[in-house]
Amino acid sequence: MSADTHPTPVAEPGVAEPGPPPPSAPDPFVSVTGWGRTAPTTASVLRPRSPAEAAEAVRDWGVRGGIARGLGRAYGDAAQSAGGTVLDMTALRRIHAIDDATGTVVCDAGVSLHRLMEVLLPLGWFVPVTPGTRQVTVGGAIGADVHGKNHHISGSFSRHVHAIELLTADGGIHTVVPGTELFDATAGGMGLTGVILSATLQLHRVETSLISVDTERVAGLDDLMARLAATDHHYRYSVAWIDLLARGRSLGRAVLTRGEHAPLDALPARARRNPLAFRPGQLPAPPAFVPAGLLNRTTVGLFNEFWYRRAPRSRTGRLQRLSAFFHPLDAVPHWNRIYGRDGFVQYQFVVGHGQEETLHRIIARISRRRCPSFLAVLKRFGEAGPGWLSFPVPGWTLALDIPAGLDGLGAFLDELDEEVAAAGGRVYLAKDSRLRPELLAGMYPRLADFRSLRSRLDPCGVFTSDLSRRLTL
Repeated sequence: MSADTHPTPVAEPGVAEPGPPPPSAPDPFVSVTGWGRTAPTTASVLRPRSPAEAAEAVRDWGVRGGIARGLGRAYGDAAQSAGGTVLDMTALRRIHAIDDATGTVVCDAGVSLHRLMEVLLPLGWFVPVTPGTRQVTVGGAIGADVHGKNHHISGSFSRHVHAIELLTADGGIHTVVPGTELFDATAGGMGLTGVILSATLQLHRVETSLISVDTERVAGLDDLMARLAATDHHYRYSVAWIDLLARGRSLGRAVLTRGEHAPLDALPARARRNPLAFRPGQLPAPPAFVPAGLLNRTTVGLFNEFWYRRAPRSRTGRLQRLSAFFHPLDAVPHWNRIYGRDGFVQYQFVVGHGQEETLHRIIARISRRRCPSFLAVLKRFGEAGPGWLSFPVPGWTLALDIPAGLDGLGAFLDELDEEVAAAGGRVYLAKDSRLRPELLAGMYPRLADFRSLRSRLDPCGVFTSDLSRRLTL
């Protein structure tokens, strides 16, 4: 590895994602949806191959406006623009420079976290924050200010951003740095302040591509919360899978998983020959058509029972690949198809410390409602970042998936929204496709500042999404 103190090019003119860039000509109006597949709308899709093409597109894309989009992993309607333009940023995917001495990387916004791992892990660097999928772009990670299993230690993604290049509504390109209003509005701003073109990121040094994992079964919610509160600070990564169908004394039973990057001396001799290897596995994709109702209370109940019982009562120090620990679902391409044609709702909220009773009450309501969720996780958040619309605040966050066709789901989630808002909590905009706009100001106290800056920066509404129209952002 280089000991240079200045950024050096990885290659000329950079390291790009594999494959040729897509054409820059706009597609006809096509159906666009989020990963939950619940609210498709039609838009013209344009794939710029350079910042200049992106600027030209923004100047010319018409009265309906548009929004930038990465790899389409926002669950709701944040990267859609009905009747307008969707700017597919995945052709801007070069890694321009890596500084091995300081652990920084300069890359295009269309570079995926998967690609960063491919390039950086062999050099001994890892992304500072990763959500539950590595199939997100750097621009998307900043726009949603994503968080991971290490928020209680490392905060959200924007904390590790040194600078971004932002294309604004007037066609200008600006260098935006932390500590400015524009940065705080852009981090978590869901792409509504402009198009992120590139970013400079701070990385995390690692010795291996393995995680040392401690796992334990937890019999109920109170015990789970006590363990998380007492021991989270001992681990960089911490998360609990929770059984939301369990009731009675088993309410909130869980599998608690915590981990650290494994040091080189923890690896067996064979693994030390190539300690930074990154070889994520892949399973067959579900068929394009999956019958509706496959995931119901019975099938999810059987899965939850199996998953809980197969977990060890207590196990420490198991070595696990990064891909398996952070992104198990990435091994199944198009896993969102398993919910069938109706899709699914990913619902995530956070309530602050001191609101444990609210969390307990909501989990009990979900259990009584028998919501069939097999992807439910509970985590603790640490210090909030500066983003005005960034989701994490110190406290407890629960995320769950629910088949969208479940009877009465909309009214039930509306009730949960009201309970979360009354407790001073909030829902995650990157996963939302249904929140009522009147609840938003109470959840995000800097909303008025965000709207004011947008009105000055983009008075004609050049950057517009289905999410922004629905919530009058």
